[in-house]
Amino acid sequence: MKKVYIETYGCQMNVYDTEIVKTILKDNNYGFTDEPAEAQVILLNTCSVREHAHQKVYQRINNLKQLKRKNKDLILAVLGCMAQNMRDELLKKGSGVDIIAGPDSYRKLPDLLKQAKETGQKKSALSLSRSETYNGIFPTRGSGVNAWIAVMRGCDNFCTFCVVPYVRGRERSRDPLNVIEEVKLLVDQGFKQVTLLGQNVNSYKYDKFDFSDLINMVSEVDGVKRVRFVSPHPKDFPEKLIEVVMDNPKVCKHIHLPLQSGNNRILDLMNRTYIREKFLKLALRMRELIPDLTLTTDVIVGFPTETEREYQDTLDVMRRVEFDSAFMFKYSERRQTIASKKFTDDVSEEDKSSRIIRLFDMQKKIDLKRNQLHLGETFEVLVEGKGKKPAQLLGRNDGNKIVVFPDNGAKTGDFVNVKINEVTSNTLIG
Repeated sequence: MKKVYIETYGCQMNVYDTEIVKTILKDNNYGFTDEPAEAQVILLNTCSVREHAHQKVYQRINNLKQLKRKNKDLILAVLGCMAQNMRDELLKKGSGVDIIAGPDSYRKLPDLLKQAKETGQKKSALSLSRSETYNGIFPTRGSGVNAWIAVMRGCDNFCTFCVVPYVRGRERSRDPLNVIEEVKLLVDQGFKQVTLLGQNVNSYKYDKFDFSDLINMVSEVDGVKRVRFVSPHPKDFPEKLIEVVMDNPKVCKHIHLPLQSGNNRILDLMNRTYIREKFLKLALRMRELIPDLTLTTDVIVGFPTETEREYQDTLDVMRRVEFDSAFMFKYSERRQTIASKKFTDDVSEEDKSSRIIRLFDMQKKIDLKRNQLHLGETFEVLVEGKGKKPAQLLGRNDGNKIVVFPDNGAKTGDFVNVKINEVTSNTLIG
């Protein structure tokens, strides 16, 4: 049995895809190892969202070439978004890479590995599919309390800064009955929380079922205690889905609502298809209907031609909504995107750094303010394991906030009631 070593970079969808790959290879008589030096096959499942991810993978490939010098039969494969986006560089002579396979080609991996071994030639499979959802292939997961479930793949939004439609293809949704089958298997494996995953989950549509229907169906599976989802798009977030979060006790009171920019001109250049006024109305509506909601977001600063005044519009929206936390990034030009072809990356690195630092400092104060509202409250916390300090456990509440508390003998996967008596900007302590 040949041993495979896998490293995963990037988003939760890549984590899920790695679990799909493990199942495919296991069904073809491959085993797995945690040591690259023991492997006959090394797979790097990659991300193309940011330049830093590319640099990390290239550095890792250069490191792994040393193993290939010692083991002439070692096969190195690059999977996922970077394989789709950087095919020419990865396949050139001397790259060290033997196989590249895009996100819709994982069923072909056993044949690719066989062909590469037999011929000694580089192999690739990069076709994007309008139908591949990996129905019927259930991921091989490790232990834990949360399981990611991809309910749809691809994206039709074509935000100008984003490479996803070009490396993951167009939107297609899984059969809800197949999703439910996977959820039941997860419950049998001991998982109590599932997170439904898609590039734009609220675009899910299969026959007569929309995403609100799907999330209710998942919550009805016996043994499921919590249901989460990421990530929706503000352009088409329906009232029906807000009501599901509000009314269904198993659906966590947490919505991740990506803003990206608070300026209408920049939003238009990004092709986000909404304006700041619509976003504010939606976010404040969520706050109104679900008072205990945890609301989080994504923000990009330094998009091409963004001025200081337009950046201030983003700060204004962040102040008005008071997100519980935010993922904040400097704009990074990605190959194949509309932005890379239409716009010059003309905001200086100095301005980008200044803007991200100011945004981070402001958001950190908001994080602390939001967490201080929880002082004295008691939360049901799903235990994830040991905290950083001795005799301390760590878990998350319904709103996905990190909670630490003294070790009371609870095990990973247990639910514990914790009263909050101290907070930081990113942690509740009880």
